Amino acid sequence: MGRKLIDISVALQSDIPADPPGGGPEIAYTDHLQGLPAILRFFPGLKAEDLPDALGWAAERVQLSTHNGTHLDAPWHFHPSMNRGERSWTIDEVPLEWCLQPGVKLDFRHFADGYVATAADVETELKRIGHTLAPLEIVVVNTSAGTKYGQHDYVTSGCGMGYEATMYLLERGVRLTGIDGWSWDAPFIHTAKEYARTRDASLIWEGHKASRHIGYCHIEKLHGLEQLPATGFTVSCFPVKVERASAGWTRAVAIIDE
Repeated sequence: MGRKLIDISVALQSDIPADPPGGGPEIAYTDHLQGLPAILRFFPGLKAEDLPDALGWAAERVQLSTHNGTHLDAPWHFHPSMNRGERSWTIDEVPLEWCLQPGVKLDFRHFADGYVATAADVETELKRIGHTLAPLEIVVVNTSAGTKYGQHDYVTSGCGMGYEATMYLLERGVRLTGIDGWSWDAPFIHTAKEYARTRDASLIWEGHKASRHIGYCHIEKLHGLEQLPATGFTVSCFPVKVERASAGWTRAVAIIDE
């Protein structure tokens, strides 16, 4: 039996609009010639001509947030407490077994930008694909934002997952979810309009805040979910272990046995 690996992550890049203005990573690149002085300093008496092609090493210096690129949010990001009173876990405390589980894809590409998906939407999609959720399955949501990554409207595109849709998943044992949009919730520009109209603060970050009641994690900025079947794959998404952090970068991969 063969195994197909599908990269469902985005690359860290400093030159595309994948975050709100001013919120993206900055990457400084050092090539092999620029890295030559650094290696010479480590070995007194070494000359450039002693090295193959008179070259040193390449390296990068990166300034970024734990929420840049494809990343896994810990419950600590959402609220200081989870499970109705327990201290929220940081990313270095998230159970590893959550991060390698069978995957389920919900296709919500037809929903308009800013739409807030409901429990009924989740139920309808699960019925369409003929799947009953099992505990610890990783549920990923394919939205219209997926194909807009790197474009100027990416951050404002796609639907979001509301409180009741999130709780529908969590109440059935799901503990890790993911989305190809900038946020698990609807893009802020759309939520802001609804808040201005209703003055209902419970609309703000409602999907994230579900963790107050049942602690969970989610991945943001997934990519290429269009390549995945509805079921029949495994998701691997172990986060980088950043002490006491609200998130960790992940090279999320879908694994399909063939």
